[in-house]
Amino acid sequence: MTLPHLDGSGRPTLRTIAALAGVHVSTASRALSKSEAAGARAGSRTTVARIHEIADEIGFERNPYAAGLRTRRSQLVGVLVPRLTDVVLATIYEGIDERARELTYQAFVVNGRDRPDERRAALEMLLARRVDGVVIGDARRDGDDLLDTLAARDVPFVLTNRRSGEHPSVTCDDHAGGVLAAEHLLALGHTDVAVVAGEPYASTGHERTAGFAATYAAAGHPLPAHRIVPSAFDVGGGHRATASLLAGDPPSAVFVVNDFAAIGAMGAVTAAGLRVGADVAVVGYNDIPVAAELPVALTSVSSPMRRMGARAAELLIDRIEGRPVAAELLAPTLHVRASTADR
Repeated sequence: MTLPHLDGSGRPTLRTIAALAGVHVSTASRALSKSEAAGARAGSRTTVARIHEIADEIGFERNPYAAGLRTRRSQLVGVLVPRLTDVVLATIYEGIDERARELTYQAFVVNGRDRPDERRAALEMLLARRVDGVVIGDARRDGDDLLDTLAARDVPFVLTNRRSGEHPSVTCDDHAGGVLAAEHLLALGHTDVAVVAGEPYASTGHERTAGFAATYAAAGHPLPAHRIVPSAFDVGGGHRATASLLAGDPPSAVFVVNDFAAIGAMGAVTAAGLRVGADVAVVGYNDIPVAAELPVALTSVSSPMRRMGARAAELLIDRIEGRPVAAELLAPTLHVRASTADR
């Protein structure tokens, strides 16, 4: 069979497939797109199946560079996170990368280290590479100049992990996660409790703490200000914050808004000569894989990390392709383990 409309190297093109299938070249292009929405717009399932069959028969391989020239897009999306050494952020990125590939985009990630100058430099590097849009995983809760810069330059972006203002985002419902932790500790009879609250600029710690504190206040046990201590989102920060709480009159339970900080909190409890679970209950957040494998398994609120990343990729690509998006909150769950053993 002599194929029509071959390229200069004798390879079949979209026009080849369109001619053989008897459809417009745009229909062939949409049918071969990995985007479900684009495929649906290509016509009937029979037509789409026929186009795929022809493409397989003639050995057609889609050229992403040619597609980019036609659409004026790079098919690249950038991802800005505080640090990839954090398993939570790494898992979210895996979700972004996997779903972006399925939708014919390539993702690449840079670290901003939660430092203003490094965040801005990382963002400029992404934009210099002509990304079509950006997923931001390190947004500041209030007055984030970086997001204002993106909006002013008309760059499509979506937030994940953290929220900021009214910007489109995909996050865990962190307020609801704080409520889950509080309800669990209240059910165990803990009334004198404390919170290791994370960094004040991050919506994650702020909303988890707010949900927890509101639930205790509604139950008639409002938290005194000295029982809410900020900390870095790491083992050392959790250890230092919890040690300060234990230095006076120790609470019977501590809610820590990040699992790594919760591991540090458990170390501080042990260092103080107390037993995790029996003397001081500890609840973490995110339910990273190591939480269940610790010598005293950690009770933790689980956030859907990979799903969060996948949905962020989908919303970003919707924005890039001109479709409206809305913020999404994904539901957390609680996994109860030995660190909050029934007393």
